[in-house]
Amino acid sequence: MKDLKHLYYFENLLQDAHNDLVKQACDEGKLAIGYTCYHIPEVLLNLDNCFSVRLRAPRSGAVDIATYYLSSYLCGYCKALLERGIEGGYNFLSAFMAGETCSEMNRCVEHFDILKLGTGKFFTSIIDMPFKTDEHCIQQYKDQLKTKVLDKLHEVYGVDVSSDAIRKAVEIHNEVCKIITEIGEFRKEEYPRITGYEYHILNLVTYACPKYLIVDKLRETLEEIKTRVPDKKKPRARIAVVGSEMDDADFTKLMEDSGAYVCFDRYCFGSTPGREVIELKDDEDPLYTISKHYMKTSQCPRYMEQAKVHGRKQFVADKVKEFKADGVVYEQLKFCEFWGYERALASYIMNNEYNIPSIAIDRQYTASASGQLRTRIQAFVESLEIKKIQKNKKAKENNEEAK
Repeated sequence: MKDLKHLYYFENLLQDAHNDLVKQACDEGKLAIGYTCYHIPEVLLNLDNCFSVRLRAPRSGAVDIATYYLSSYLCGYCKALLERGIEGGYNFLSAFMAGETCSEMNRCVEHFDILKLGTGKFFTSIIDMPFKTDEHCIQQYKDQLKTKVLDKLHEVYGVDVSSDAIRKAVEIHNEVCKIITEIGEFRKEEYPRITGYEYHILNLVTYACPKYLIVDKLRETLEEIKTRVPDKKKPRARIAVVGSEMDDADFTKLMEDSGAYVCFDRYCFGSTPGREVIELKDDEDPLYTISKHYMKTSQCPRYMEQAKVHGRKQFVADKVKEFKADGVVYEQLKFCEFWGYERALASYIMNNEYNIPSIAIDRQYTASASGQLRTRIQAFVESLEIKKIQKNKKAKENNEEAK
């Protein structure tokens, strides 16, 4: 297929957390608010003169200093962020918002606070996340967002956190979500006109850059894809990727270079959840609506209520059917405390209860450190091909018997 016009530009933006658009927004006097977790609603970090940056540490190498401060047995994402922060990679941040969803990330954020790894009146804030999604928990979550996010931004920087400001931020957020969702729908096609890698890049950019500076190029890219002529070659196997934090599009490229087509994503930094439109109501507090939206759409294994536990598996099974995936790759960032359990159980359930071929892998933070992953994916693709051949053969035999 013909290369997308802005793909190279987007790829370059993802080479550094402090990219050109982040620099431009900071030069315009805007406040960069860092975050790492879906449970910190990015829409609330784009109020008034603020813009959100979901933190990444691209091109990470050794993390010796972070390991000294933390531990060898913490996830590579946390250590990579702290290492990059100590190196000065996040000196543009005005604040770092985090959720009490992972003890490993909590320790990382504590060091950001102690070492003051930001600029100006930099501060950190950690919200207390409930484990369930009933009405009481939604109210608790809403109160935490008000106290630990909105009130702090207003007190320290004088940010406008009114309902009108929230509604305005939701409008911009929804526009980006609609574009990304519409682009993602092309992955359902028999001959997809966008690769999983390209989609991963486009989606990552919406997390890593100020939205008001990229929305025009995203619109243009959508129109370009609508008229793009796909290659008339079916993927060897269509896979869904489900799991923990994945902000390196090279993982998707590695999978597709191994013969797979990544037709659906459900991981942290992914589009599902993350790029659903937030439906506000005129007669309802927008902060409450946002709180309910994020808790109800979250597929995080941290939630312990039975509806969420069973719902996560059903959600993946439904998406496998919707996106016509042949199998599922459950991936886990090494030492991720929640996905370590979810990965093992969910992949077993997919195989044995839903009859959906699945594999479970653990990986390092960067794709450059995952040489064995290519072999695992290649073997999985071959197994899916064999299953399709056997299925077609059996269907042919059944048709002949019926005659």
